[in-house]
Amino acid sequence: MTPVPLPHSSPQSLVTSPRSESLKESRNGSGPGAELSPVTVLKELVAQLDREQDKTQDLLSSLGFALRSFTNLNQFLELIPLMASRVTQADGGALILVRPNGQMRLERFYCSDEQYSQTTRQVLERAIQQVSGNLTSNPSPHLVNTDGSLAVLDDRIGHLLGMSNIQIFGVAILSKNQERGRLYIFSYDPGYTLTETRQKLVRLVADQTAVAIENDALTVELRQKERLDRELEIGAEIQRQLLPRTCPPVMGVELAARCLTASRVGGDYYDFIPIRHGQSAPRSRGGNPSDCWGIAVGDVMGKGVPAGLIMTMLRGMLRAEVLNGHSPARILQHLNHIMYTDLENSNRFVTLFYSEYDPHTRLLSYSNAAHNPPLLWQCSTGGIHRLDAMGMLIGLDADSQYEDAKVQLYPGDVVIYYTDGFTDAPGAGGDRYDEEKLIQAFRRACEQYPTPWEILDFLFETIQQFMGSDRANEDDMTLVVLKVTE
Repeated sequence: MTPVPLPHSSPQSLVTSPRSESLKESRNGSGPGAELSPVTVLKELVAQLDREQDKTQDLLSSLGFALRSFTNLNQFLELIPLMASRVTQADGGALILVRPNGQMRLERFYCSDEQYSQTTRQVLERAIQQVSGNLTSNPSPHLVNTDGSLAVLDDRIGHLLGMSNIQIFGVAILSKNQERGRLYIFSYDPGYTLTETRQKLVRLVADQTAVAIENDALTVELRQKERLDRELEIGAEIQRQLLPRTCPPVMGVELAARCLTASRVGGDYYDFIPIRHGQSAPRSRGGNPSDCWGIAVGDVMGKGVPAGLIMTMLRGMLRAEVLNGHSPARILQHLNHIMYTDLENSNRFVTLFYSEYDPHTRLLSYSNAAHNPPLLWQCSTGGIHRLDAMGMLIGLDADSQYEDAKVQLYPGDVVIYYTDGFTDAPGAGGDRYDEEKLIQAFRRACEQYPTPWEILDFLFETIQQFMGSDRANEDDMTLVVLKVTE
């Protein structure tokens, strides 16, 4: 920016620069009329330049130390106008920053001469007010330079100063290629020159300011991330506590279950619910092995905290519905009707397979709300059957109807409940681990391994090999294995 003079100054009232005063003393010697040789004057000038260079280096070193040491951005910004004016031998400096809403403010101001301090501050604040008002009311391209900078503020300041005797120079404060403000130095000395060195020094101080602003933004972002991480960890711990910690003892059945979430909070759900139909007496928390048991597997569309919250709500409502003693289809119908409004507002849906196993008859009754049908391996024939029933997603239609179905199980039969994290898992070649691959792996597992936990481990190992040993699951994966014993 072209240096601009200040209107209220006169040549007689200008502040004499330290350098001109020093040279005057050098010429005059130690007393009136004393004259020094040109060599002496030159030596004194060189020595003075060396002292100024050392002083500049010390100031910049102090600024670097402040940048490393200060944890408070406001304390660091307090130094910027002072440092900028000191390293350039100017009379003052000003730091103008842009707020996130686009408004500018005079963040810090320094002037060594009180005579001109108030007037200069008023000029800067008036220019800021005018430019901020224009950018807010009429954000047209001509208000900002073609490079997107706020150099338009320089033009406004120059216009307000008119033909005054101030020399002012401004540079941009850039952070991530975005201008965050302007740093100015100014002088009332008509003999003051904005040399290339001084301009470089101002830019150096501006760069340090940009680093401080960016560091502060990163610190705030890090704190927010740490707080979010703590909240997510709490949510994940609550969810882990809601899922069954162990498989319950069920008469004539062995169970195994595992849930791997893609993130810390997942949308998959499984549960074992003890049932005593026709009895109103309260049961123990773990249920009795001879009770009928509800076995549920569900999946909330999506991942993360929203899915986890819906999963928690689903768990509580399902357990409440089971207490009413209705059939699986009626339970899903009531659950859908209750949850429809909340799920509609969240634009999310739930798939759920709910079944009830009677250990006395080995009869598995079930109903399905568009979930992946469990697979039944029959020990006597080695055949695999899908346990499916008609039903819509929970939350899709308030009046959805669901179908009841039953299957007779025999000793040695194995049933696996799973979520689509298995059948949608991506392989290294880009294909998916579809239901057919799961059926083949399930058949091998049932033929080779006698216990549910061995079957479960084999299926998880098989899918991990398919995805690649170094790849994590992209979706939540849940697997429940039920094997009928003698």
